[in-house]
Amino acid sequence: MEDRIIVDCILKDGKKNLFSLIVKNYGGMVFSRAIGITKNTEAAKDVTQQTFIRAFTRLNSWNGKELGPWLAAIAAHQALNLLEKEKRKTTMELGNRPIPDEDYSEEHEQRLQRMEQAIAQLPQQDQDIIRLHYYKKVKTDEIARQLNLSHANVLVKLHRIRERLKKQLQNEYN
Repeated sequence: MEDRIIVDCILKDGKKNLFSLIVKNYGGMVFSRAIGITKNTEAAKDVTQQTFIRAFTRLNSWNGKELGPWLAAIAAHQALNLLEKEKRKTTMELGNRPIPDEDYSEEHEQRLQRMEQAIAQLPQQDQDIIRLHYYKKVKTDEIARQLNLSHANVLVKLHRIRERLKKQLQNEYN
């Protein structure tokens, strides 16, 4: 039975039990998409279930020929949302930990000063990128917008700057 016919029967004739055909036909594909993103079997199972719940509740908004691409997109969004929730949860748990009350050592202070000196020797745009990213906690897409660069360019520049600073600081220690 074609996807459009199944959906029409569910929506127009109220034959909700036909949704099981959709689950049967696309369950493996949805699970595969979910596990590809989450890299976790249990999370992928949850994402698969949530995908089909969301699809069922929004079935009237689907207007394609095949459900596969639509379901795959829902699965991807569900998986990414789950990962983002887990990331926020972990961040909150880390944020609730007390910060150790450590005094700065003179050696640590000297390393920070050397790092500042190394940053000051960078070209101005590289200094701007470092300061925005690390000091002001600006996201890379916003840095790209502010400095009129592509997002990919900012990521590459950050990587190269870090490598340059690492080499420079290692050379000072040797």
